[in-house]
Amino acid sequence: MATMQSLIGLVNKIQRACTVLGDHGGEGFSLWEALPSVAVVGGQSSGKSSVLESIVGRDFLPRGSGIVTRRPLVLQLHKTEGGADYAEFLHAPKKRFTDFAAVRKEIEDETDRLTGKTKQISNVPIHLSIYSPNVVNLTLIDLPGMTKVAVEGQAESIVQDIDNMVRSYVEKPNSIILAISPANQDIATSDAIKLAREVDPTGERTFGVLTKLDLMDKGTNALDVLEGRAYRLQHPWVGIVNRSQADINKNVNMMVARQKEREYFENSPDYAHLAHKMGSEFLAKLLSKHLETVIRQRIPSIISQINKAIDEINAELDRIGRPIAADGGAQLYTILEMCRAFDRVFKEHLDGGRPGGDRIYGVFDHQLPAALKKLPLDRHLSTQNVRKVVAEADGYQPHLIAPEQGIRRLIDGSLGYFKGPAEATVDAVHLVLKELVRKSIAETLELKRFPSLLSDISAAANDALERFRDEARRAVLRLVDMESSYLTVEFFRKLQTEPEKNNGNPTGPNTDRYTDNHLRRIGSNVSSYVGMISDTLRNSIPKAVVYCQVREAKRSLLNNFYVQIGKKEKEQLSGMLDEDPALMNKRETLAKRLELYKSARDEIDSVAWK
Repeated sequence: MATMQSLIGLVNKIQRACTVLGDHGGEGFSLWEALPSVAVVGGQSSGKSSVLESIVGRDFLPRGSGIVTRRPLVLQLHKTEGGADYAEFLHAPKKRFTDFAAVRKEIEDETDRLTGKTKQISNVPIHLSIYSPNVVNLTLIDLPGMTKVAVEGQAESIVQDIDNMVRSYVEKPNSIILAISPANQDIATSDAIKLAREVDPTGERTFGVLTKLDLMDKGTNALDVLEGRAYRLQHPWVGIVNRSQADINKNVNMMVARQKEREYFENSPDYAHLAHKMGSEFLAKLLSKHLETVIRQRIPSIISQINKAIDEINAELDRIGRPIAADGGAQLYTILEMCRAFDRVFKEHLDGGRPGGDRIYGVFDHQLPAALKKLPLDRHLSTQNVRKVVAEADGYQPHLIAPEQGIRRLIDGSLGYFKGPAEATVDAVHLVLKELVRKSIAETLELKRFPSLLSDISAAANDALERFRDEARRAVLRLVDMESSYLTVEFFRKLQTEPEKNNGNPTGPNTDRYTDNHLRRIGSNVSSYVGMISDTLRNSIPKAVVYCQVREAKRSLLNNFYVQIGKKEKEQLSGMLDEDPALMNKRETLAKRLELYKSARDEIDSVAWK
């Protein structure tokens, strides 16, 4: 069975680790918020500081007018078997304070360090541990006193800021609320009780403390409150009699003050019957015992939350990538893995596993045919242009049988128009491939952690695409040139015999020379031949483009890059794996949080629960 000391000490230890990590509330799972704690709330001048000092038995809190507490103070009390009292701050772990006036000064200085002298507030807690034989094991969180107006030098938002901070602590389901109210004010107007009623309407988590009982008007008492008639809680109300201002000014010993408090209740005609459960000593023991009970109850759910958080952090670390080993072999392996991951995504785009590759087919099926149809062949093969080309081809000697040179020139001129669509097809496919590279880079999540490597792979892939485009351009232009360099003779021989089959009206080669009918027939024959070539190129250009660009992109997009990185030294490889600083910081934060949660789980497991 775990002891009270080990349970509260365990939570204290985990709380300190949370503060070091910066886990003191916020978005997502917070171990800090899952830990049971006692949040001390009260309005200005409610006697909150005096109650805490009475529990500790030491003067150590800053005093003054206005808002004195401007950062949460996590006060961890550790009961010792003897020896002198001393204090330690988490932010100064190697310094032991035995002078509690110096403790007060350190709280003020550490507060100003974050908030400046402007009297603003901060939600970053100060951790103070006090070791003494005169305390019980207990953790209290002193929060800024609630106020209704800002003091000089503070923004008007300070009232709402304090309210938000206090609520962030008391709204936690694992928070125990210590609501402090002065007895010389109507309990119905108590800031602490109004807040507790909002966040804990059943009163399950609230302990009520009534201060300044000795300052009530003569003939009046606070029995209606202390006996639960004025405002009922599930836990007993505790009355406190703090030191008077005169005692504070005289530095009356806190042990003497405790004795005076006991005597006040024992000798009071109003409160003597309640004396055994009144006073700061009783309050401290009551809170310590309840805190231990709550911790014991919450342990299973805390472990469950920790395990869930560990799983989530591990998943996130897997997503953003684990740290890379420092040796060159591991770095080279990582780079090659990143390249392969990118290559996989790129191939999925081309092969249809991801969208985008279909746009290449769109170039072949729509853009190329549309471009071929728009070629100005009708103008080039008009009667007027045919006459001009044929005449120029004859020179001073008219052709004898057929204007072969003229026809060749007409064909050659027509096929020259095909170079534009052929090159445009190559360029269109190149743009699609470049876009797929860009998409693949963006979709390769592993690469996002290495901006330099991402840039290198992107540049290498685009350089390769440029080479493939140049090769494809040469190939398609070569296809057009091949059609120009060797004509299909059978096509024209067949044309010569076809007219003889029509109505037995032969039209020999010298018939109607230079007449419009003859020139139109030449243009029609050339148009038919060029149409046949167009059909051929419509099929062969996509084949050349796929062979030179798409196929090569699938096979060897990063081949040159692989050769280059194989020659790099370890320092150059490290440079390529230079991660985004924001990502490195995120991984470091996650790793620290993971270590915190694992350590907390181990700490809890090391204690035997009943």
